[in-house]
Amino acid sequence: MSLQFIKVNTQAEKFIALIELNRPKELNALNRELMLEIRDTLRLLDDDENVRTIILTGGEKVFAAGADIKQMANATAIDMLNIDQFSTWDQIKKTKKPIIAAVSGFALGGGCELAMTCDMIVASETARFGQPEIRIGTMPGAGGTQRLTRAVGKTVAMEMVLSGRFLTATEALQYGLVNRVVPAELLIDEALKLAREIAAKSPVAVKLAKEAVNAAFNNTLDEGLLFERKNFYLTFASEDQKEGMAAFVEKRTPDFKGK
Repeated sequence: MSLQFIKVNTQAEKFIALIELNRPKELNALNRELMLEIRDTLRLLDDDENVRTIILTGGEKVFAAGADIKQMANATAIDMLNIDQFSTWDQIKKTKKPIIAAVSGFALGGGCELAMTCDMIVASETARFGQPEIRIGTMPGAGGTQRLTRAVGKTVAMEMVLSGRFLTATEALQYGLVNRVVPAELLIDEALKLAREIAAKSPVAVKLAKEAVNAAFNNTLDEGLLFERKNFYLTFASEDQKEGMAAFVEKRTPDFKGK
C-alpha cells in the first residue's frame, strides 16, 4: 500500500508496529486522506499475526495541531454530512489490538481526539492538549466533548471546550488524560517500553481485556460485569491460557502464540 501522509515501521521491534504522522509542514493537520491511511493501515495491522501492539506518534515536535481547516472552511452542513468523515474515526476505534499514542508538542482539536481514540497515551513534557474549536466558531465533532469529559471530568472538560484552554503534560497527567510524562527525547523509548510489556502478554487475553475495559464506558455496571465475565470465560478456550497458567506453576516465562 502506497502511503503519502504516514510512515509505518513494523521491523524496529518484535510484535510492535510504529505509525508516524507525516505532514510536518502542516504540523500533521488531519486531512481526510491522512485519516484514511491511518484507518487502512490499522486494518492491515489488526490482521497481522506478527503485530501485537501499535504505537501512533507525530514525532518529537508535534503530534497533530488539529484538523485540516482548509478542507472544511467553505463546507456546508450538507457537505459535511455527505463526506461523513467521522465514519473513518468509528472504524479506527474498532481496532482490536491496543494502540499507544506517543504525544509530543501540540495535540489539539482533532489531534487531541485522535490521541484519545487510542487506548493509552504517553506524553512528552512538551505535550499540550486542547479542544480549541470554539475559537473558530465550531465545536469538537470527533469525540472531544465525550472522551475528554470521561477522562478529565465535567468541569475541566467544560472549561477546555468552552474557552479553548490547553492542558500541559503535567496537568494532563494530573487529570488522568495520559498514562505518564517523560522528556521529549525519551518519548518513543517509553512508548516502546510500554508496548513491549503488553506485547509479551497473551494476544488473545489482551484483545478480550481491551474489549472489556471499553465496555465499561458504554454499559451500566451490571452489563459491564456480565461482559467481563463472558470474556474471562472465553480466555479458557485459548491455548495461551493453558500455557500461561502452566508457566506460572512451573515457574518459567510463558511462550504465548496468540491462539
